[in-house]
Amino acid sequence: MVRILADPGAPVLTLGRRTAIGTAGHALAAVDVVGLTAPVLAEVADLAAAVGLPVDDVILGNCLGPGGNIARVSALAAGLGPAVPGVTVDRQCGSGLDAVLQAASRVRAGDAEMVLAGGAESASTAPWRFWPPSGPATPGRYTRAPFAPAGFPDPDMGQAADALAAARGISRTRQDAYAARSHARTIDAQRAGVFKSEVVVVQDVSEDDRPRPGMTAARLAKLRPSFGSAGTATAGNSCGISDGAAAVAVTTAGAATAAGLDHLRIIATAVTAGDPALPGAAPAPAIRRLLNRPGVAGRGITLRDIGAVEITEAFASVVLAVIDDLALDEELVCTEGGAIGLGHPWGASGTILLLRLASRMLRPDGPIFGLAACAIGGGQGLAMLLERPDTGA
Repeated sequence: MVRILADPGAPVLTLGRRTAIGTAGHALAAVDVVGLTAPVLAEVADLAAAVGLPVDDVILGNCLGPGGNIARVSALAAGLGPAVPGVTVDRQCGSGLDAVLQAASRVRAGDAEMVLAGGAESASTAPWRFWPPSGPATPGRYTRAPFAPAGFPDPDMGQAADALAAARGISRTRQDAYAARSHARTIDAQRAGVFKSEVVVVQDVSEDDRPRPGMTAARLAKLRPSFGSAGTATAGNSCGISDGAAAVAVTTAGAATAAGLDHLRIIATAVTAGDPALPGAAPAPAIRRLLNRPGVAGRGITLRDIGAVEITEAFASVVLAVIDDLALDEELVCTEGGAIGLGHPWGASGTILLLRLASRMLRPDGPIFGLAACAIGGGQGLAMLLERPDTGA
């Protein structure tokens, strides 16, 4: 029996918005990370004005931007005023979910009443980076910082996805079948207008770039492996490198209810870490830890109670490994498509998971509980559990 939560001070997320997701080098290629983020923050701040609380902070995730404090710069560019602070976090492709996690922790602790949280990535304008000639690494350009130090495995995510598929016996055929489903469901959702209400138009771009019809399993099977001839990850069953930004307002259940805003309670979160050689295996342990939290296990909530699951579809093998590890019902996972069909703007994708959950959960027939999870370079996993407000106070 699941016990009802009745806590007006519980953190909630509301008013989520995002840019369209642009394939790197295409629709949003000329827009830098602040140019992507500021319009989204401005829109969420305007909507959050209904709560009647000042914005206490802005927390944004970002992986490969120009450095510096993108959250503070974006808050100023959004017109939030010089009194609104900001902080930027980097948990690689879990950054956008971690930003919301941190905002929820502050609200739960009473250290803030209203935080704008999210993430952003402009792969198109990410600066080139170089190790200095006298540095500890080989001089020259590098495309990412290390996920682990010398002496530990540090594979690129594509190579790690191939290794995960091999270790778990996840076939190319199964990956292509899952990817075909993701492409088809993304197209269906786009055509049905599911994404329209959450998209803030930036430079006249209002629709996601990547969704393409006709990406059948047969067509996907013709694509070559992307990360080595023996691998099974391809351009079709993996995410697209993308540009985009997303944000939500995080406040208390009492404040959101008083303002009449649709919202979702943030029940619990968990972060775990494991083998850096297999980062795609990390979400399942994070979900297990989350389910053992006192606020979850103590209320009698189990996986059987969760009716919507969103996992960052960086690679089909990653999602399928989580489904296998937890014996999840595949029909509950990414039912409106995911990063395989939409694209993966690294720093924003964790927040986009929450927008997908809100889209599913806030419908009249939506599920009571929803789960978001990310696999992160270096072997980390991140998970968050959400609850519909009409199950409690």
